[in-house]
Amino acid sequence: MLLFSLFEDLSTKETILFGIFGFFILVFLVLDLGILNKQAHAISTKSALYQSIFWVTVSTVFGGVIYFYGPYEHLEGGAKVVLQGADAAVLYFSTYLTEYALSVDNIFVILLILKYFQVKDEYYHKILFWGILGAIVFRAVFIFVGALLIHQFEWLLYAFGVFLIYSGVRIYFEDGDEKIEPEKNPIMRFCRRYLPLTKQEHGANFMVRENGKIRFTPLFLVIVLIETTDLLFAVDSIPAAFAITKNPFLIYTSNIFAVLGLRAMFFLLAGIIDKFYLLQKGLSIILFFIGAKMLLEIVDYKVDVYMSFAVIIATLTLSIILSVLVPRKGDQEEEGA
Repeated sequence: MLLFSLFEDLSTKETILFGIFGFFILVFLVLDLGILNKQAHAISTKSALYQSIFWVTVSTVFGGVIYFYGPYEHLEGGAKVVLQGADAAVLYFSTYLTEYALSVDNIFVILLILKYFQVKDEYYHKILFWGILGAIVFRAVFIFVGALLIHQFEWLLYAFGVFLIYSGVRIYFEDGDEKIEPEKNPIMRFCRRYLPLTKQEHGANFMVRENGKIRFTPLFLVIVLIETTDLLFAVDSIPAAFAITKNPFLIYTSNIFAVLGLRAMFFLLAGIIDKFYLLQKGLSIILFFIGAKMLLEIVDYKVDVYMSFAVIIATLTLSIILSVLVPRKGDQEEEGA
């Protein structure tokens, strides 16, 4: 009953846009793995650039559709709220930019995982495809479960606010030296203990038949580790999305567009991502700001959606520009040597 009541909160326009969004994503996934990339191959920087431009363009066009298709009506705290097309579009882009930026941190970890398992470049595309497909499913569960809980217990939003402030402070003071320890991952330990595994490589296969028995390959373990890592990142990103807007339609569409753009961005930035060392600081400031913005609602003070958007985009822009203009001390010493 709760699930049905949640979908009843969506306007007819949102339901139609959900259908368009779902159809487009399904078509792309079928074309991507089923037709365009059936054979394993390395993705060139040029191809990654075109794919990045494609996903940013599609995401922007969808934001434009949200703008022109408004207004929207939904329930918030038991009261009907009318969201104008312009406001809905700003909330969509604010959430999209935040999720897209948070994905950069995810790229660091994915790259470390692939290097740790010594995965060949030509298998990156397939691994990231299935990793992102899993992220689409798991984030859908996270978002709609979160929406259901908030629908019943609105005070959870303030708990999200406290958590985001904590995450912002924690990320700000991290040294950025990411490490992965697969042997400490409980799901990985479960797989290694209970699943029939093969230590030999079998190309791009996740499962093979050996001596009449199905066995899982090392690439399957890579997928498991990437999926569990994404779930950990979702712990930060999903509350951040709810702190920007409580509308599940805007949260899910912006989140999934950001996730779909992650793979192309990975191939584009894999070699230079460490240059944007201040982006992590910028993300921490954004999380702190979003959390504080949510807690201010306790005293009935609401930060304007356009102000929030301006803060998010200004922080991200400054983080990137300063990373380029002011190299890290270690990079300067290497150049001097």
